[in-house]
Amino acid sequence: MIRLISMILFACLTSTQYLAAQQTDTLVIDNGQRRIFGILNRPEGKSDEPLPLAIVAHGFNGDHRYGVNYFEPLAEAGYQCYTLDFPCGSTHSMFDSNTVNMSIRDEQSDLVAVINYFSQRQEVDKNRIVLIGESQGGLVACLTASAMPEKVYKLVLAFAAFCIPDHHNGRFGTVQDIPDTTYIWNVPLGRKYFTELRTIDAFAVMPQYPRPVLLLHGDKDPVVPLSDSEKAVEIYPDARLKIIKDAGHGFKPDDFLRSTDYITDFLLND
Repeated sequence: MIRLISMILFACLTSTQYLAAQQTDTLVIDNGQRRIFGILNRPEGKSDEPLPLAIVAHGFNGDHRYGVNYFEPLAEAGYQCYTLDFPCGSTHSMFDSNTVNMSIRDEQSDLVAVINYFSQRQEVDKNRIVLIGESQGGLVACLTASAMPEKVYKLVLAFAAFCIPDHHNGRFGTVQDIPDTTYIWNVPLGRKYFTELRTIDAFAVMPQYPRPVLLLHGDKDPVVPLSDSEKAVEIYPDARLKIIKDAGHGFKPDDFLRSTDYITDFLLND
């Protein structure tokens, strides 16, 4: 079941976070038993016109609110934007905040379900669906685009955490060494999260995505090494890397504005 509920005000947004000439709605998409909560933003005045769409995938322990700041720059570029909660992806997820069940593969499945849903919507240009992934969401977006390149028009990866598998696989010698619960940054994770990482290699699947890729990375990122994005830009068949000077992991306002300038230029001109 999919519900689209028109909103006048949403508690997570302020009047300065989106333009008056936009329509913002909640949109819940089901992926089997998993319910995906999100917010869809669309430029007003174009109700009869199919518009391109950007889908924002949040990082580890993030939620849909992290994508709200993309609404205005993307609307100005003529793009709709959908920002979502991965079920179990955060202690703040709208429907399921049990992070012990967090799973990269489940998040990939959720992103596939969202893309397939929007591909059937009349008001969406199905030939111009873009993924924007931040940190762990960047890893998920990378895997998703490589698995279904025909449905992902362009790919934007911000400080993408391609390093997650290597980092955590080195934590445990064998699968048997993985405990039932492990805390990362005070967030409880179950065995499934770490077990499936042993089968994930983002760099190995990058050649399967031949379409344009934009990588964004701060040169002061203390969490994900810049060298990972430098490696990715060499592996992807059609990629470019924008390094944001003095930016860390998760961009501050000025760095974010610079990143959205790069993104809109990439979407409109490449």
